[in-house]
Amino acid sequence: MDESKPLKIRLTFSIILVGVSLLFAAVVTDHWAVLSPKVETYNATCEAAHFGLWRLCTKRIYVQEQSAKEKGCGPISLPGESNCSYFKHFTPGESSEIFEVTTQKEYSISAAAIAIFSVGFAIIGTICILFSFRKKSDYLLKPASMFYTFAGLCIIISVEVMRQSVKRMIDSEETVWIEYSYSWSFACACASFILLFICGIILLLIALPRFPQNPWETCMDAEPEH
Repeated sequence: MDESKPLKIRLTFSIILVGVSLLFAAVVTDHWAVLSPKVETYNATCEAAHFGLWRLCTKRIYVQEQSAKEKGCGPISLPGESNCSYFKHFTPGESSEIFEVTTQKEYSISAAAIAIFSVGFAIIGTICILFSFRKKSDYLLKPASMFYTFAGLCIIISVEVMRQSVKRMIDSEETVWIEYSYSWSFACACASFILLFICGIILLLIALPRFPQNPWETCMDAEPEH
């Protein structure tokens, strides 16, 4: 067996854990997108919003006179009174009309469901790798690599669904929002896709049997792994 193989597996797994952490951060937080309405009057308050897969948060911000290029409310980091509520399709008792009117419920449910699949694949992959550290359990590396690759694909699909949701929301005639930007939860989701997808493929390559080292050596003649 290649003596460097355990080191390669542990190094790849360490990077994968960073990707899994970013995935969890993206799924549980509500800073995927920031929305801003048009500001008509200054020296007053406006209501900006940020949301994630499960929850919408609005913030009343005091608006001072802005430059000609700045017509929206914000930035969201300014101090103000915040109010957060879960989407009605997840908790019927909660209220989030400001979001429900301007976007499609199906987009939000789809993005959340696909993200849950991504989390599930990541958890199963981690369990497989932990069991593969036991002796004669290297065969678990191949399914683990596939689960991590699937997790990366699912989260990037969820990202695209969310992106389309925001775009349709801004383009809607009923919306009050004129500006939007993607925030750090969105960036975490994109970064987790890159790490999980690439490291999943690398882990699969590590788990494959070694290739013949000489041109005249066939796979059957190669020294078996112990």
